[in-house]
Amino acid sequence: MKPIYRRFILKLSGEALQGKVGYGIGSEALISISREIKDVRDMGCEIGIVLGGGNIFRGNSRDKNVIDRVNADYMGMLATVINGLALQNTLEKMGLETRVQSAFDMKQFCEPYIRRRAIRHLEKKRVVIFVGGTGNPYFTTDTAAALKAVEIGAEAVLKATKVDGVYSSDPMLNPAAERYNRLTYIEVLQKRLKIMDSAAISLCMENRIPVIVFNLFEKGNLTKIATGNGRCTILSDTADAG
Repeated sequence: MKPIYRRFILKLSGEALQGKVGYGIGSEALISISREIKDVRDMGCEIGIVLGGGNIFRGNSRDKNVIDRVNADYMGMLATVINGLALQNTLEKMGLETRVQSAFDMKQFCEPYIRRRAIRHLEKKRVVIFVGGTGNPYFTTDTAAALKAVEIGAEAVLKATKVDGVYSSDPMLNPAAERYNRLTYIEVLQKRLKIMDSAAISLCMENRIPVIVFNLFEKGNLTKIATGNGRCTILSDTADAG
């Protein structure tokens, strides 16, 4: 199978790494995700990964009387580094070359983010894992994913979720919820669909980078998405565009 995206950003939430454990990092989830990434990398794709940290610390769940927003966001950024190192280790045990690049200086553990170096790693077929979000509080890792996609010249952002696309309401709670095959960025903003924050959507819209929302937990689905065959929702500048 031939991939339709030569270079893309894979956005993974921290919760994706916890699997059935319910918190922290689950070994089964880590191995499963790594195998999916390896399969796509073996097809020749250049993969950048942006990780969340919600499995370790979620800023919006903090006790506001104890931890303020800025410190909570910094703690969340540190959590993404832990996730990035775990994913790197698992991918390398499967024979992939990787690099972890951080938005802030942590030279004992990973490289600093340098755009040209990141692109060079991708050209050498290394999987690049971006951690630390944007390096600034008040910005989500979704925004970091959109920003990295623009910076490295990615052709798409693949946003991994627990469902097979974007629905009009939570399909877990409402069996009658409508699934959208395609949406424009404007529709996402107007409908207030909670896919990515508005800053991330705006970045993708301005740079015409499609966002593909898909179910990460269906075996082989990342390969299907990368080759244009998977069940998903595509966000783009026009409703009939790929």
